[in-house]
Amino acid sequence: MLTRKIFIKNMLSRCCLRLLKEDFEKNNIIVDEIKIGYAQISYNPEIVDWRIIDSILDELGLSRIENREMILVENIKTAVIELIHKMNNVDSIIRKSEYLVEKLDMSYRQMSSLFSKYESTTLEKFIILNKIERIKELIDSEEFTLSEIAYMMDYNSVQYLSNQFKKETGMSVSEYKLSDRSSKKSLEEL
Repeated sequence: MLTRKIFIKNMLSRCCLRLLKEDFEKNNIIVDEIKIGYAQISYNPEIVDWRIIDSILDELGLSRIENREMILVENIKTAVIELIHKMNNVDSIIRKSEYLVEKLDMSYRQMSSLFSKYESTTLEKFIILNKIERIKELIDSEEFTLSEIAYMMDYNSVQYLSNQFKKETGMSVSEYKLSDRSSKKSLEEL
């Protein structure tokens, strides 16, 4: 049996963990540990090879990462998603750059440069797109007013939130509320 820790691109949610674990186990791959961004697996190399592993990942829209810098980019994505989608602490959003710097032990400038090198967008744009998707979720929940959402997402005003929402989605917040709300994107699409 071989044991390997593999780093995985686009593994951004808990449902990815469950699906990947199930698919690995169906293919004689033992999952020793699995977390967002990586899995430690054990397998018999006479039965399982990298093509099988890559095929399983590919079917789920995932891929293996072998480059150290790309692993860091995935860690940046995970930290942004944690910050915007999973933490409900307003202070965390307000100090987003400080949170990322502390979490990843890199300067914001280094992260931004590295992110742009491997992704088709900038780190700031990635953060904005995640904020917009989180705003959609908060609007859909109907728990908060737009003023509360603006505050939670670190916008100085409802007008600023509305302007950025329209710029990114092509529709106003009011139009979004009246729509079928099918414009939502998965985190992997951002």
